[in-house]
Amino acid sequence: MPESIRRASVTTGRIVVRTLVDVLGFDRKQKTAGPTLAKSSLESFPVPVFEKRADGAVVCHNQLAENLNRSVDIGSVPGVVAALQRSRLSGRSQVEVVVIPGESGDMLYEMNVMPLIHGGCLILARDVTLESNLRSALLGSRQRYKDLVEISSDFTWEVDADGIFIFVSPRGALGHPPERLVGKPAADLVVEQPGSDGVLPFVADHPIEDAEVWIRRSDGDLACLSTSSAPLFDALGNRQGARGICRDITRERERDAALARANNRERLLTYIMRTVRDVVDPNDMLQAAAEATARALGATGCEIFRCRNHDFNSAVLFGMVGDSTPALAAFSSGDVFETVQGPYRVLGRVSRYRKSVNGAITVWRAVSGLDWSDDDRMLLDGVANQIGIANEQIANHERILALSRTDSLTELFNRRAFFEDLSRRFARLERDRKPAALIYLDLDNFKMVNDLFGHRRGDEALLAVRDILLNHVRPSDLVARLGGDEFAVWLEGAEENIAIRRCHDISEAAKALAPYSGDKDNPLTLSMGVAVHNPDRPELLTDLLSRADEAMYAAKRDGKSAFRLAPPTPPGGRP
Repeated sequence: MPESIRRASVTTGRIVVRTLVDVLGFDRKQKTAGPTLAKSSLESFPVPVFEKRADGAVVCHNQLAENLNRSVDIGSVPGVVAALQRSRLSGRSQVEVVVIPGESGDMLYEMNVMPLIHGGCLILARDVTLESNLRSALLGSRQRYKDLVEISSDFTWEVDADGIFIFVSPRGALGHPPERLVGKPAADLVVEQPGSDGVLPFVADHPIEDAEVWIRRSDGDLACLSTSSAPLFDALGNRQGARGICRDITRERERDAALARANNRERLLTYIMRTVRDVVDPNDMLQAAAEATARALGATGCEIFRCRNHDFNSAVLFGMVGDSTPALAAFSSGDVFETVQGPYRVLGRVSRYRKSVNGAITVWRAVSGLDWSDDDRMLLDGVANQIGIANEQIANHERILALSRTDSLTELFNRRAFFEDLSRRFARLERDRKPAALIYLDLDNFKMVNDLFGHRRGDEALLAVRDILLNHVRPSDLVARLGGDEFAVWLEGAEENIAIRRCHDISEAAKALAPYSGDKDNPLTLSMGVAVHNPDRPELLTDLLSRADEAMYAAKRDGKSAFRLAPPTPPGGRP
């Protein structure tokens, strides 16, 4: 039995004994009772009463005791036997709480054993079953309420009228033990709090629910608490303090903040990518990306690079940037670059497509500005991924464009690309007033090579012609295969003497084509026609082309394996 119930029962028993003494007229000064009791006296008492002689026989009891005696032999109950023994030895009343079986379950009785003067004893039995059950239920309810409060909150508290802690739950608060908090103002813990309309829950004069308060933990970190409180008032309505509970919602707020930052990064990345997608020309995509990225990150500038065979080349630059050499050197061994370089904070990231590095991006921010945050780094990672896709798209576009402008066998300009470029260059000649020369070339006896040795041998001959031409032009010149065995060379800025010397050199080199000939009587040679543009004698491009073409056929008519110079344009152009 719980000790608290036992102590309460003993106290109650002493009160009952004193009452019985008063009723029966016992001498209060005697330590033992008087003569044998009359049954009529016992019937008036509201609890079961037994009188036992010294030999253990029951000599008198009331009706309530008789009902109890039918359920169990009181004298044989271990607790009663022990109380009788103690009573005889001490000559004093003894109290024992015992369990007695009943029809509807076990009953709890408090047995008061009083020694009588003749050697017997008087036993009073009081039913305390209901009292015990109520007490147990009360204790259980209190514990249940305490457990629920502990589960639903991180700590509970109470402050006095001045907002000073007078109670903090035993677990303490945010690493602060309760003894460190009690006696201190609650407001001292608060770092930042919107509270409820700006009112701290610790000093509010009205109930507050779920007010958010930022409090410093014992380790110095901040924690966000959801606080609910109720004020305490005395009988006159004067505020005496407040009680409340706090729940730590720091993780929830951190998740909310992380989600908000992620949404913001997604918004910025969407803005950057939409800006890039709105650009029609692939070559302008990176320029749009650099500008949008710099603005999204609050950077002073942005530079985007393309990479081929581990060689980084600047593709676009926007705004003010510094020297990217250290960043590019770092990209040879890592994907990320971040440092302070002169007046700038630099953040860089390589771009990849299918795990292969195909470029990089760097952003620059003034040292006087904010440092790069994790959100900045994550946003740049997302941009770098998109830059990798854009670089691949641009490379594919360039490959397609090159295929559309390149002869598939010789990889020289094809007819369309040659004349498109030639038109731009010829228009520039009119503005710059510089000379130039156009050479048309045609293979002699080429059909016989294909007829006798097959097209594979013919392709080898065409590749040999390509090599001869490329070895006798400058990077600024144009070389093209116009189709079949026809070629063209544009000599940028060449006057007539240069064009003639170049034709002599090509004719001499063309002797190397002899092994590809069909037979000795029909050797594989080159016939060339040269038309020189004189800025002092304006002409149309079509006129220049016609003069070169006519000169080439003149060479063929004159025996092949030679070149002919087209007559100059008449003053004022052709009639």
